[in-house]
Amino acid sequence: MKRLRELRGQFRFYLDDEKRFSPHTVKNYISDIDQFIEFTGRIFPQGIEIQAIDVTALRGYLGFLHSRGLNKRSVMRKLASLKSFFRFLVREGHLSRNPAKILHSPRLAKTIPRVMSEEEAGILIESPGTVPRKETKNSPVASARDLALLEMLYATGLRASEIVSLRFENLFTADGIIRILGKGRKERIVPFGVSAGKALSSYLSVRGEGRKPADFIFLNLKGGPLTSRSLQRIVEKYGKELFMEKDPSPHTFRHSFATHLLSRGADLRTIQELLGHQSLSTTQKYTHIAAAELKKIYDSAHPRAKKQAHREKDDE
Repeated sequence: MKRLRELRGQFRFYLDDEKRFSPHTVKNYISDIDQFIEFTGRIFPQGIEIQAIDVTALRGYLGFLHSRGLNKRSVMRKLASLKSFFRFLVREGHLSRNPAKILHSPRLAKTIPRVMSEEEAGILIESPGTVPRKETKNSPVASARDLALLEMLYATGLRASEIVSLRFENLFTADGIIRILGKGRKERIVPFGVSAGKALSSYLSVRGEGRKPADFIFLNLKGGPLTSRSLQRIVEKYGKELFMEKDPSPHTFRHSFATHLLSRGADLRTIQELLGHQSLSTTQKYTHIAAAELKKIYDSAHPRAKKQAHREKDDE
């Protein structure tokens, strides 16, 4: 086990230094590898050489994960971590072959992400200023912050981790742009509009002292940096107060941002750049979402869309 843990340490350094993954991503990878090492310790209490780990042992580990009731997405992530780990070991000469290479990930059922309509997005964004404060228990500072957060989420399509980590050195209010260091520490420039700019300025005017370039823009009520989980709770809170059918999340804003841009004529390459996707195929899922949304609008708005359906039903 000692040898495995030493190699795990080398892998962590590789993820940090060479791949330049975010601390959160590195933590997930290493957590998955640690779980596998713990499993091998139970199965081989006397220890096992790294060269002796074969596809049978790996399949046993996957069976163990399934027996614990993990969903397919979690198993897929852990398998991807293992594949990456063994690929690294082959690259570094610790193994001659990758035993995880032939393992196949479980297939996931295709799901369409939750997308708000433009009207829903507008109502949700404006809710910090319209919902009575006694119901939300918000201070004026919190209301201004929440409005700025919701405006910026919809205006930029940022991930939750990206918006809570925004610093003043990344904000260029005069130009209406922000600089983002996203997944893989890839830098991109994202614009924001007038509404988001006004909400942000209003929040900053009441936010308080401490605006050095390295300071975080969005703070919690104790003056510390906001976390992704806190952002999730803020978005859910307003969704519940508006009795939305499904609780929205920060990612709901990201999906809605992309879908609404596409439905209004933006091209996929532009949306890919704004979202920070490395692959265009990741962005292409929004064509299906936009098509479904457009079909809904068509069916509800076109004067003959439903008449044809009624006629077909009458002919049966």
